[in-house]
Amino acid sequence: MLYVTIQELEAAINYWRSQSPAEGEELRLCPEAAALAKPYALMIVQGAQRVPLDVLDELTRSAIHGFLKTNQAP
Repeated sequence: MLYVTIQELEAAINYWRSQSPAEGEELRLCPEAAALAKPYALMIVQGAQRVPLDVLDELTRSAIHGFLKTNQAP
């Protein structure tokens, strides 16, 4: 996969939030959801539908790959 879509990012954020709900009084996101939220917000502001994987940092790529691995069809 060379690109990740905004829909995949949204699904991955929701997946990681279900795995590790927000914590504390400030409702802090888990590291994976927080990493995914940054490019997701930028894509919304820019009106982008997809982003190249190679521009994402390692934690964000890892969170995307972890989500995709657990949600692939058999």
